[in-house]
Order: sequence, then structure tokens, then C-alpha cells
Amino acid sequence: MTDAIVAIRNAVKPHLARLEAGDKVLVAVSGGADSLALASAILKESEEFAITPIAVTVDHQLQSGSGAQAEKVEKQLKEMGYGKVICKKVVVTTESGLEAGARDARYQALSACAAEEKATKVFLGHTRDDQAETVLLGLARGSGTRSLSGMAIENGIYLRPLLHITRDETVAACKEIGVEPWNDPHNGNTEFSRVRVRTEVLPIMEEKLGPGIAAALSRSASILRDDADALDEIAQREISRFDLTNLGCEELAALPRAIRSRVLRAAIYAAGAPTGAITADHLTAVEALVTSWRGQGALSLPGGVKVERISGRLSLLAQP
Repeated sequence: MTDAIVAIRNAVKPHLARLEAGDKVLVAVSGGADSLALASAILKESEEFAITPIAVTVDHQLQSGSGAQAEKVEKQLKEMGYGKVICKKVVVTTESGLEAGARDARYQALSACAAEEKATKVFLGHTRDDQAETVLLGLARGSGTRSLSGMAIENGIYLRPLLHITRDETVAACKEIGVEPWNDPHNGNTEFSRVRVRTEVLPIMEEKLGPGIAAALSRSASILRDDADALDEIAQREISRFDLTNLGCEELAALPRAIRSRVLRAAIYAAGAPTGAITADHLTAVEALVTSWRGQGALSLPGGVKVERISGRLSLLAQP
């Protein structure tokens, strides 16, 4: 085996070892080098632990011939040795943008498959390069610590064991095992911000600042995730002390801002704001009601949530 194959198999093995014999796991496979290398490693390593791997490929139906490509991936996986390969067709909505719509549709399909197959985990093929791109996108958006911490190795049923593996390693592994990866045309479409980061921003950073940028960004993400986890834990203790519908501004003002912002965010979501709808600008306006009070009026937030300061307290109500 090549060094790349060894590294990838070593990356997936500890996650399989934590599962129970007889468990089923899903492996999401787009047909690209990352997911094919992951699928091969999962198939080989699962035998030792009596785990049943099931491959899933999602047809987003965004390009002509997408069905034929899904069939090609299915054939590759069966030739690799997979006994069961599921092909899920999805309909992508574009209200929040094509990238976000495709991602949402994909995860919905994977979650549905996991429930149908009673799979304990879903393995995803994101690499260190994907992590670096995610961190840079977070920086460009002016996001907070949690966003800059990138993708988690484990998030609920989802596992990303290759976050310390490079894209070059997955390409090398595919070459060694004799599978031809698919290059998604969307990966070259510079209308997508992630593609611009991959093809333009990161190469310039490597050229001007020297090699190792992706590895450095990945390390930063890991450190920031530890920090974000610690802050969330402290904030959760504070959240448990408050009535989230009626917060005392004096008590809130005494908290460090990093903790206070988390309490405020939790209160807004508890009042009915849609998950992910609250931006840094929303929080800044609510923060001003606490620490820069000048008689401001009520704020209207996503989901019909109304926030108002009344007699030194923040009132959060869901409007019809």
C-alpha cells in the first residue's frame, strides 16, 4: 500500500473501532477522489469490526447527464466491493443560493437514508483542504469563533475522518486502487465563492506567504473549536440561570461579551427565530439594548421575534 492509502485507512479505523459489531454505516460518495478514497478505506477497515458499510450517492439533478454520472459511481462502488449502493435523487431549491440549496438537499437525503437503513453513522469525505476553504469563507463573512472553527470531525451522526488528510493524498490513493475520480464541473465554476477560494485565493496565499497555508488554517480551526466549545459550555451554565423571555439587563451587562452574545442568541432562538437566521448585525443591535441604552425602540428579528427593553429588562416575544 502507498503512504496515502495507509494514512486514509488509519484515519477511518479509530472511528469504526468505536462502533458496535453489526452496526450499519453510510458512506456518502459523490464520485470525486475524496469520497472514493474514503469509501475504499471504509470497506477495507470495516471487515475487522464486523461493520456493514452502505454507500450513498446523491444525484442533485443540476446538470444534464447527472443520472448517468450517478450510475457510473454506483458501478464503481459495486466493483469496489459494496454490496448495497443507494442512489438518491433530490430537488435543489435556490432561495438561499445554489451552493446552500444543494448542501441542504444533500444532507436531508443522507439523514433520510440513515433513518431508513438504521445506520449509526454517516461518513463524509471532507479533507484538510476543504477545512481551510471553510475557515477562509468564515473570515470573509466576518463570522464568529464557532464559524471559524470550521467543520467538526464528529457532528451528531456525521463523521469526517479525513480532515487531516490532503486532497493530494486522496487523489494518490484513487490512482493506487485503480478508480477514476469524477471532476464535478461545479468545482470549476467561479460563480461559487468556495471555488474562488480554492482556485484563486489559496494559491495566491501559498505563492506569497509560502507553502503550508492549508495546514495552518486547519490547525487554527482546531484551536478555535476548542475555544468555542469552552465558551459554549460556560454560556450554557449562564443560560440555565436566566428566564430567556425576560432577561435582566444589569445581569447581562456583567457578563463577558463572548458569553453574553451566546445568551442573547439562545434567547432569540428560544423565542422562535429560525435556526441560523440570526446574524452578527442582529446581535449587535440587541447588544446595544443592554450595554448602550439610549432609549432605542423595539427590534424586529427573523421569525417575527420582537425584542424590547422595558424597565431594565429585555422582553422577547414571538409576534403572530
